[in-house]
Amino acid sequence: MNTTNHVDGHPPESAAIPAQNSDRLPPGQLFMDGAWCDSRASQRRTVVNPATGLVITTAAEADAEDVSAAVAAARQAFDTGAWPRMPGRERARTLFRVAELIRTHADELAMLETTDTGKPLQLSKMVDITTTIDLFEYYAALAWSIDGATRQTAAPMLAYTRREPLGVVAAITPFNFPLVLSVTKIAPALAAGNTMVHKPADETPLTALRLAELLHEAGVPDGAFNVVTGGGKTGEHLVRHPQVDKIAFTGSTTTGRRVAALAAETVKPVTVELGGKSANIVFADADPVSAIAASVTAFVFNTGQFCAAGTRLLVQRPVFDDVVAGVTAGASTIPVGDPLSPHTVIGPLAGQRHLDKVRHHVDRAVREQGATLLAGGERLADTDGYFYAPTVLADVDQHAAAVQEEIFGPVLTVQPFDTEEEAIMLANGTAYGLAAGLHTTDVSRAHRVAERLRAGTVWVNTWGMLDVTVPFGGCKQSGYGREQGPEALAEYTQTKSVLVAVAPDAAG
Repeated sequence: MNTTNHVDGHPPESAAIPAQNSDRLPPGQLFMDGAWCDSRASQRRTVVNPATGLVITTAAEADAEDVSAAVAAARQAFDTGAWPRMPGRERARTLFRVAELIRTHADELAMLETTDTGKPLQLSKMVDITTTIDLFEYYAALAWSIDGATRQTAAPMLAYTRREPLGVVAAITPFNFPLVLSVTKIAPALAAGNTMVHKPADETPLTALRLAELLHEAGVPDGAFNVVTGGGKTGEHLVRHPQVDKIAFTGSTTTGRRVAALAAETVKPVTVELGGKSANIVFADADPVSAIAASVTAFVFNTGQFCAAGTRLLVQRPVFDDVVAGVTAGASTIPVGDPLSPHTVIGPLAGQRHLDKVRHHVDRAVREQGATLLAGGERLADTDGYFYAPTVLADVDQHAAAVQEEIFGPVLTVQPFDTEEEAIMLANGTAYGLAAGLHTTDVSRAHRVAERLRAGTVWVNTWGMLDVTVPFGGCKQSGYGREQGPEALAEYTQTKSVLVAVAPDAAG
């Protein structure tokens, strides 16, 4: 997800996008074995537009029988179907067709994503849809090159390795980047020859359901890709299912622990990309304009609903007042509002419970933890949506909940430091290790500090720059495993060793 288009806070103008097209998706249905089908469960969930509070449609609450039916379809497609047995180049051609269909339907998908999540339409178009296309094209290209190797042995034998698909992959994805964070799993898993069952977030299922249609239209065989919708119980049925071979999960650390524990019951491999509380360090020698702009982007991008958001700003004391003043002023002037406006940078939070969580954290920080409110700290009035003003908190202790716990909203804490050693200690001083950043004009310091920061990704003099060719993932309680880059293919393949005895030369 490349955020460079949003550093200045003013995305470019674009032509009007047609009204959202969610009515083409059958309410309350699931996608299994290449077709829409009714859920066996009678319960449904409402899907709400967070910018208006209005109901868009309903989605099925898939039960254990629904999950078993989806897994059975994926199992059959893997065990007897064509997809795992296709040459990599044939799978590649199908995935390239998927990318082209997404490009053709880009406006429709962007509108679905914006209606479902509340994120600005410009963000959906320039980041989510563009990244989704890149992911399918990148892994389509890599599908050509999945191969093994021969090995030299002491004994008279031919030894070689094969990289083979794992089997049925279950992908469970969150609400903040529904399409992108699904396709970071779907594209490499399918490229490697696996079959899949996908459970999107209960709040944001629309693009997952539409993507299932596009995959089918592109030629992904029946049963190779299936979608079940629902909440935590649906996900639990999927994780525990004995015919699922691999779990790929993105979400909160609390849920990730539960997923890993349940998967261990059947010894499934798991990749988990979890929460973050990323530190953004500004040294006194940094370029102040660049550092301030990047620091604002770091915590307001996607309304702060970004696992790698830079929500802890650490500033060296000689420039602390100036940098904090600049960040506070910048945060206070960011356009917040209608996601369909080309000028909007911050949309609503994803729903009422997410708004309540952010308000609780900020109120608690001010009331109980001694924080000083420099900006924001309130829900925006005169709207039915779940909008919350960008918020800056000063005078926070390193051990306060506002510093230690993921808030997942546009909330920034600011802390001073004196030395490089202190900055590293503060940055590493949480349970998380997803991302970190630093701003300096000293190249030696940049490399030295980057090496010592305990994070899966470190940005230098920027924030939020991601590319499909570069692996992404965390350490500590931010999870394990990697998405994106060629490293992701390793998460969806297993290595088989084949050793063939060589008969002795009869003439000898």
